[in-house]
Amino acid sequence: MDEVELILEEAKEGMEKAISHLKKQLSNIRAGKANPSMLGSVMVEYYGAQTPLNQVANVNTPDARTLSIQPFEKSLIPEIEKGIMQANLGFNPMNNGESVIINVPPLTEERRKQLSKQAKAEAEDAKVGVRNDRKQAMHDLKKVEISEDLLKDSEKEVQDLTDSYIERIDSILATKEKEIMTV
Repeated sequence: MDEVELILEEAKEGMEKAISHLKKQLSNIRAGKANPSMLGSVMVEYYGAQTPLNQVANVNTPDARTLSIQPFEKSLIPEIEKGIMQANLGFNPMNNGESVIINVPPLTEERRKQLSKQAKAEAEDAKVGVRNDRKQAMHDLKKVEISEDLLKDSEKEVQDLTDSYIERIDSILATKEKEIMTV
């Protein structure tokens, strides 16, 4: 593989990472429907160590408005409730002695707008990441000793790659905004 192909491959990998990071961040933004990934940021005190919730319990969605958390050990129920409260997700956990149950309240119009803004900010961060990868690739291409024509073609390829990733980001954002705004 020559240097130009290597530079293009690195740019593509970087842009791919920006997309996967965006998807991960957007999965944390709740869109009215209960989803186990909503609790992805919850940490639970487990034998003196902060442990992700999904490593100490099963998280299920019995219906569109409810999250059910089945701890592997019943003694963890108070710790799970504490962890959910500390994560500051706006949820009010209840327990029935066997599991922790969270009713996901419907989103208000104001909250939907806030979440939409948050999603746009995440998408903008991803675009910045993609543009930084483009900038790095362009910089690296200028260092490589190649003909002027090959340089122009390679720069165009990097720009086309960038444009396609920006379009993907816009598409992912549009889908998420639609999900957030759907009542």
